[in-house]
Amino acid sequence: MSNFVFSTQLNQPIDIAIETLKTTLMSHHLGIVSDVNVAAIIKNKLNEDITAYRILGACNPKMAKTMIEAVPEAGALLPCTIVARELDGHTVFDFMDPIAVLGIANNDIMDTVAAEATEKLKAVIIDMEKLS
Repeated sequence: MSNFVFSTQLNQPIDIAIETLKTTLMSHHLGIVSDVNVAAIIKNKLNEDITAYRILGACNPKMAKTMIEAVPEAGALLPCTIVARELDGHTVFDFMDPIAVLGIANNDIMDTVAAEATEKLKAVIIDMEKLS
């Protein structure tokens, strides 16, 4: 595992697992603001098949606003990325570690928001694992 993500696996097909993710994120005041279906793009552009792979963007608008007001360029690091990918009939989620990624800004306000975001995302993982 890399030092910029934390991961979990659900014993659910990807579409159901993503719905579990969305519901759990909402209970922690986070939402999905983007959803890129990489497998569909590769099929459409290259006519090749890959295992289901989606890149989701999770966001809490209040936290995003705080960071953008502190460092306007912070938007380049947003939203928090979550990869959903199929593996042997299960779904693996790789969550961007906000502390690792946002820490590159070297800004106290962003560090505080990153710590809060990391705490929320880890709580999401715990709750998702209970549902799986």
